[in-house]
Amino acid sequence: MLKAGIVGLPNVGKSTLFNAITRTRKAQAANFPFCTIEPNVGIVSVPDPRLDALAALSKSEKTIATAIEFVDIAGLVKGASQGEGLGNQFLSHIREVDAIVQVVRCFENEDIHHVAGTMDPVRDIEVINTELILADMAALEKRKDKLAKNARGGDAQAKAELALLEKILPQLNEGKPAIILDLSAEERLLLKGFFLLSAKPVIFACNVQESDLVNLTPDSPAGRHVETVRQYAADHLGTEATVISAQIESELVDLSPEECKDYLQSLGLEESGVGELIKKVYTLLGLRTYLTTGPKETRAWTIRTGDKAPAAAGVIHSDFERGFIAAETIAFQDLVTLGSQAKAREAGKLRIEGKEYVVQDGDVIEFRFNV
Repeated sequence: MLKAGIVGLPNVGKSTLFNAITRTRKAQAANFPFCTIEPNVGIVSVPDPRLDALAALSKSEKTIATAIEFVDIAGLVKGASQGEGLGNQFLSHIREVDAIVQVVRCFENEDIHHVAGTMDPVRDIEVINTELILADMAALEKRKDKLAKNARGGDAQAKAELALLEKILPQLNEGKPAIILDLSAEERLLLKGFFLLSAKPVIFACNVQESDLVNLTPDSPAGRHVETVRQYAADHLGTEATVISAQIESELVDLSPEECKDYLQSLGLEESGVGELIKKVYTLLGLRTYLTTGPKETRAWTIRTGDKAPAAAGVIHSDFERGFIAAETIAFQDLVTLGSQAKAREAGKLRIEGKEYVVQDGDVIEFRFNV
């Protein structure tokens, strides 16, 4: 299962957000730096309203959502790459995740300590990014001598890795994270073996207070902070930012789904920001979903973007992939609109796809196989 790590400066709401995402109180959330030392881990279901719609059609006994893992990592500070604030330990935790959710404080509150003493979301982002880049530079410099020695000995793999390393280091030295470098497909494959922190996909979570979220406008103080983060994310990392209120989310942890809905409506909100964040992280990880449905269960299955039908079948069972014959496929929207698989077949919306078919997000599939 792929992991997303929640990172940021101390006291920006990481642990509160983790508790909200996992609907637990596993992570200690307190108004002082480094209240989290060891990372907290939680498996999170990915919200998918398509499951309920299909379950209603099939009269399924149960629904099973797909899931990803979130890791709450302690706050990083300036100098983390040199060991400040137990930085080496915390950076090693980031190295183990597949994507990063960087929580950025976008609210003013004198009662909640800020490690820098003042509010500046872009400065906070750059502190984190700089530490990741510095850690990567140190790791590459350490690796360089060994690669050079092996390359001189005629090792083709070492030559290719050394060439890539020498392409990456100057970029990192300019403060550019590895994720934005212009690399070929072959270079990106090699890059994975470097396990660079700044090569991990990232999304920003702008944490605002309850009152800010309810009254969020482009001209409000929090709104201006959020827009600044969004612009920075797009311009410097080619990614996006989403808005959450860890304060509100913490109030929802112990409530039932119905109570959550009522509480949000009382604030004038349609939905919690956490569900949207989880879905965006799922996409950020390069994951997509196909669906199966029947009287016993309606289920979401996780695949990677670009997976073909046999690989998707193998997610259910290796025998499905080994003995793959075909995939009976209907687009979710077509099935829901027409009301049944029989009607979808009559309308020509049920397709028989073979081994080269690239499964699309939302495909409803029944596999034919023989072993």
